Amino acid sequence: MGQILDQTLEARREELINKLITYNIFKKNDKQLFELTLHELEDEYQEVKSHCHPHSSTSSIHWRNVKARPSTR
Repeated sequence: MGQILDQTLEARREELINKLITYNIFKKNDKQLFELTLHELEDEYQEVKSHCHPHSSTSSIHWRNVKARPSTR
């Protein structure tokens, strides 16, 4: 059971590191991302996400161009 938990935590760390790299973040306080704890990575990702503009290319919000339906009034 412990091995599965370790693998899950390591997978989450890798996921957060990859997401931070997409925001061009490679270090925090002179530490490489792989040196940070999972908690530190989660905090950094939440901070970056909160400052991200919704129209930027790295935003999690993606706008779609949808044609309006004709009014049925």
